[in-house]
Amino acid sequence: MRNTAKITTAVLAAGALTLGLSACGSDKDSGSTDANATLTVAATPTPQGEILAYIKDNLAAKAGLKLEVKEFTDYVTPNTAVQQGEVDANYFQHQPYLTDFNKKNGTDIVAVPGATVHLEPLGLYSQGVKKLDDLKKGATVALPNDTTNEARALKLLEANGLIELKSGAGYDATPKDVTSNPRNLEFKELEAAQLPRSLADVDAAVINGNYALEADLSPAKDALVAESPKDNPYANFLAVKKGDEDDPRIQKLAKLLTSAEVKKFIEDTYDGAVVAAF
Repeated sequence: MRNTAKITTAVLAAGALTLGLSACGSDKDSGSTDANATLTVAATPTPQGEILAYIKDNLAAKAGLKLEVKEFTDYVTPNTAVQQGEVDANYFQHQPYLTDFNKKNGTDIVAVPGATVHLEPLGLYSQGVKKLDDLKKGATVALPNDTTNEARALKLLEANGLIELKSGAGYDATPKDVTSNPRNLEFKELEAAQLPRSLADVDAAVINGNYALEADLSPAKDALVAESPKDNPYANFLAVKKGDEDDPRIQKLAKLLTSAEVKKFIEDTYDGAVVAAF
């Protein structure tokens, strides 16, 4: 039976790094390198929490790893929890998001080398539109409102001919960078976790892969268009506070996350909605 501590939390203000984050409930002593201590990892539920649960139930004991998983439903708390030392690591984000988060919040969280695990293709979904060509002029399209995922969503729309972005628009692109919008699409910016619920109120929404999965939406089957995994910079990885990369427990988990067993689990479980990146 899956044994994770699910924590539902509202998105915290980006600057709220001084909060105690008592909801995490961890007594981690920051900097501990005791190879026998329990490793506590923050993750979003799907697929990260599920992948970690698979490791905990099937692989961790044999590797000599005691693993605890704490699940969060937003993209802020897992990083603040790592920074505050409330958890040892997190697994939920890609590099453009982490770079932006560190820059805005003065944090020093880093990717664990060799622990890039998977890609969740971003997709454009709709309840009323069955194919991209039927998206009407003036349609409202919901986008994730965090900086890098909004830019990622806009690039998906651009790649499929719906809009054009100004030259050089990068990982921080916003609707203000749209230079051509022939269908006069209107953009509604929402917190990423709210996007699946927004489908009843908008014409379409660009939804992050983990939230799509939680809503029983498949990028491979349900999306009007979805990202290509080729040369994609948005693969998710294990992350820690700088200086903790060589913790022996982190190294054990990194090897398990990129093992043949986990790759097979991803392939068998997600039917292309999650793609192994190793």
